[in-house]
Amino acid sequence: MGVVDPTRYGQFKPLFCACVREIYKPEDDWLSDPITEIELLGSDGLPDESDFAILPYIGLFLHEVRQGLVDPFVIALSTPGMAEEPASLFIQPDLFGGQPSAQDDTERALIDQLIAATKLYNSGVAIKELFAFTIRLREFAPFNAMLLHIQKPGLTHAATAQDWHKRFGRVPKKGTRPLLVLRTKGPVDFVFDILDTEGRDVPVDAFAFPTFGNLTDNRFTEFMRAVKKERIDLVALDAGDGQAGWIRLLAASTAKSGKNLYQLGYNSNHDAATRFVTVAHELAHLYLGHLGLDAGRRVPDRRDTPHALMEVEAEMTAYLVAMRNGLKPRSESYLANYKGAFQDLNLYAVTRAANAVETAMGIAAQKLWNEKA
Repeated sequence: MGVVDPTRYGQFKPLFCACVREIYKPEDDWLSDPITEIELLGSDGLPDESDFAILPYIGLFLHEVRQGLVDPFVIALSTPGMAEEPASLFIQPDLFGGQPSAQDDTERALIDQLIAATKLYNSGVAIKELFAFTIRLREFAPFNAMLLHIQKPGLTHAATAQDWHKRFGRVPKKGTRPLLVLRTKGPVDFVFDILDTEGRDVPVDAFAFPTFGNLTDNRFTEFMRAVKKERIDLVALDAGDGQAGWIRLLAASTAKSGKNLYQLGYNSNHDAATRFVTVAHELAHLYLGHLGLDAGRRVPDRRDTPHALMEVEAEMTAYLVAMRNGLKPRSESYLANYKGAFQDLNLYAVTRAANAVETAMGIAAQKLWNEKA
């Protein structure tokens, strides 16, 4: 799973074609061969890349062959497909005169400074505790859950004074200090720990949100309809079990605050839960800035992030989104390939990206919270 870089793909594609010609004959039904991807990975002549780094490129190559865009048995000076498209369609230029807003930069600087100063998350145990807290506190977006964990790690439930009064008939105790979170369309908001309020008893299921541990194909389709509305073209891939998905930039927006157009491929042969995690992982690459600047989505350009760190950030984002919604991804085995990148994990970027992925899928905390009202 990962980002498809057009320059690298342009280098890989002729090598993939040569590998196919070396292994198969034109009359072979090689596309239905379940070990095609493994054979390509093991072929001589390919660059010294890790299996996980090259798999998205193989997936896109096989997709283009199935679509008739590439014929590996026709040797020509150029082949149709991604590499021959204008580079401006895939490599995000600085069309907007800079990064997203100065407010974003200030916000991140303050949070980074707070994390660094307190040394709260300088160990794997601390990060695991933060993620467990963020998963439990489903009524808040992941980023706000992190802010609440910084302020009060023992918190179980929180809400604004208005919500406590309107929904539960409770009010903050006199002299209670509020906790700070970011408002969706404003600067900040204040919330109160349930222990710092008084009034009627709170129903036991007051903060229980629906989960989809047994995700159905129909429910997955609902989520994908929401994703399509975000200018993301979805491609259902007929791929082997080793290939999950990929994402690439199709076109940069010409409007100053417009959203770029992307294409996201996922393995249609996987079960619905695995497909969900794959889509969350690939969307995370987008919102983490791994494909470049997207001013319409307030996404900064972070293409200079090392590949291993990209995969760790994207998988941790997908892990948060999945676990908060009752799914149990196999992230541990995937992340075992990138152990060395954990020391540089950007918690600010991961939690903000998780917010964006949940919103794109139509399962944002605010939306679910309002539906319960």
